[in-house]
Amino acid sequence: MDTTQRTEQQRSADRRRRELLEAADRVVLRDGPGASMNAIAAEAGITKPILYRHFGDKGGLYAALAKRHTDALLDSLRAALDAPAERRERVETTLDTYLAAIEARPQVYRFLMHPAEGAPTEQGFDVGKHSAPLLRRMGEELAQVIEDRLDLGPGSHRLARVWGHGIVGMMHAAGDWWLGERPCDRAELVRSLADLLWGRLAAAGDKVGGPGF
Repeated sequence: MDTTQRTEQQRSADRRRRELLEAADRVVLRDGPGASMNAIAAEAGITKPILYRHFGDKGGLYAALAKRHTDALLDSLRAALDAPAERRERVETTLDTYLAAIEARPQVYRFLMHPAEGAPTEQGFDVGKHSAPLLRRMGEELAQVIEDRLDLGPGSHRLARVWGHGIVGMMHAAGDWWLGERPCDRAELVRSLADLLWGRLAAAGDKVGGPGF
């Protein structure tokens, strides 16, 4: 097989994988955590063994969907952090971007963070094994942004990681509670969380030569 044939086969496989993920997205938007491999296969017009051939099992499909949605969310968060605005406004915009994303697609959020809700866990699917890395990835990404942009003095690398993972944990826990109970509007939650963060963030200077925070 020559290079052109291999490239075309890879493009075809990538295209088919995207189509299957889009079918999975439609089922998740409809069924949330109750989305099953059977329903996704039916939506895609294929049999479940073919779906397994592409993703292995529900864990493989979950990981692919998680990467798809986490990539999109991180792109939005980076845009909020890069916005030409004062630091406090960027902090609030970043918090609001995360909350707006989970509010806009609550079924997707529940599938990713609470995949066993509303349906029996499918054999071989470990919820914690697959959901925890999403928050870890976001924490590491935010930690890198903080380290690149803020002058935190001695131990800055360690402190940036503490802040990155701490802020993501706060956003996740508060957002999860808020999405379930809706005790206030989104703007009030954003202001309250920003107030909680603001002390050290306001005091830290920008790193010399960095893009600023």
